[in-house]
Amino acid sequence: MAKSKATVLNQNKDFRTLYYRGKSQVGPCLVTYVRKNRLGVCRVGITTGKKIGKATARNRCRRLIREAYRLLRPSIEGSWDIVFVARTRTANSSMQQVKKTMEAHFCALSLLPTTSLKRRNTDENASS
Repeated sequence: MAKSKATVLNQNKDFRTLYYRGKSQVGPCLVTYVRKNRLGVCRVGITTGKKIGKATARNRCRRLIREAYRLLRPSIEGSWDIVFVARTRTANSSMQQVKKTMEAHFCALSLLPTTSLKRRNTDENASS
């Protein structure tokens, strides 16, 4: 059975709760805030400030983050509220860089099982 689609986190109070009470990880192109929820589904929000650039740059950053999350979503265990904050480097980053950063954040925050990451790394090394 396929996992249900993640719902969008768009209430200001939910964002503020994550900023103040959630766990966070900071990377060169992404900041990730997470907090466990009891809803049975992951909720995701993306923040891109005006420091990143004009609307086209901010939209590109949101697309990169959304796509990287879409690829990692099936391996997330449990139900979480997640907020991604784009940084100025995100605008010049590739999708693979964003995905790699996001995956590292998820592992550090215990959203991904560590065995799947090890298996994925050995699969990549074997195919190279």
